Amino acid sequence: MPPSVPTLSHRAPRVRSEPLSGRWTRRLLLDDGRVLWLRPIDPADAEPIRQTFPLLSPEEIRMRFLHPIKELTPDLVRRLTTIDPAHQFALVVSEPLPPGEALVGAVARLAIDVGTSRAEFAILVSHFIAGKGLGRLLMAQLIRWARLKRLDEIYGDVLDENTAMLELADSLGFQREVLPDDPGIIRVRLTLRAAGKTSPRRR
Repeated sequence: MPPSVPTLSHRAPRVRSEPLSGRWTRRLLLDDGRVLWLRPIDPADAEPIRQTFPLLSPEEIRMRFLHPIKELTPDLVRRLTTIDPAHQFALVVSEPLPPGEALVGAVARLAIDVGTSRAEFAILVSHFIAGKGLGRLLMAQLIRWARLKRLDEIYGDVLDENTAMLELADSLGFQREVLPDDPGIIRVRLTLRAAGKTSPRRR
């Protein structure tokens, strides 16, 4: 699914993080004093995500999905929150409450393309917590997971008007590619392993 990081500034980190118990779990302190959790997505997040989806602006939704979506159906949100750990990875930024009770303000995910060593990323940071450096933090975690899985590449499709996401990708070394069959969409790619040095992925 296509990525989006609305109103993202990557020039100066505006979030501090410290580890919590549990892999991929961190306590985040924003520069405005808010405390959030970064953690793996949980199936219990499905209903809170579905209920808060209408709080997103139409522009945020279009940037994330590349087209308007009026609601997240229960089936779609179930698929988004139920992860196959061998081939998928997803994190959320949420209130410091247990899954199912916490509102979720950001989601980042990677999905390995079947039979390949590359994965597609997607990021959504809601306007409630945008501009705090969370997009960069989430992308760094996606890249870290991809390297642990020994993937060759991660990529994502971005609307050409989504300058925040494109600038973030540029700053992290992604290369842009115009898609002739999809006007208005730019694919960004990050090579993780040099050609000729691939090896079996870590399971």
